[in-house]
Amino acid sequence: MIGLPFCTLSRAITSIRVRSFRSISIRVYLFNEILDADGIVLGSPNYIDSVTAPLKAVFDRMADAVHCQMLTGKFGCSVCTAGGSHQNDVVAYMNHALTNFGATAIGGVGVAVGWDPTALERAENEAFALGKKLAESIRGEHRYPEQEEVHRQRRDYFRQLVMANRDLWRHEYDWYVAMGWIKAE
Repeated sequence: MIGLPFCTLSRAITSIRVRSFRSISIRVYLFNEILDADGIVLGSPNYIDSVTAPLKAVFDRMADAVHCQMLTGKFGCSVCTAGGSHQNDVVAYMNHALTNFGATAIGGVGVAVGWDPTALERAENEAFALGKKLAESIRGEHRYPEQEEVHRQRRDYFRQLVMANRDLWRHEYDWYVAMGWIKAE
């Protein structure tokens, strides 16, 4: 059994709602929590076929994570509730964001609670199975070769951009060197 400590991401997102995400300390805290995590679960209610504004703000401020593929080697999944529909589109969007940051998205659960009062109970069972799959993926019990190829292509794409802009993107260049993806010049 893998021991996963309580995720503080939900508390951090709550803090973002209370205080402006413009605060550097909140951004650094949240980003470090994500970088320290073995697994990441993104969750959002469906707000007009998208994630909530605080979660979108988190995504928008993680450009370095995209350029550097900083979540490489991490696994994640997504969950979404909706009153009526498009919950799976929001799950797909969050999983796409995980993949853009370098993580491997292992699945998701979306539930529309407005149409079927029993839907939430079924989704809880699906979410439990998803959490189990996430833990198993972290332990190395599952492989995702199709995503490994996507990650390789994205890393190569950004490696080329980093090389072309190494004087402007010094942080990204240093990261790629430290990861062994570029040989220092």
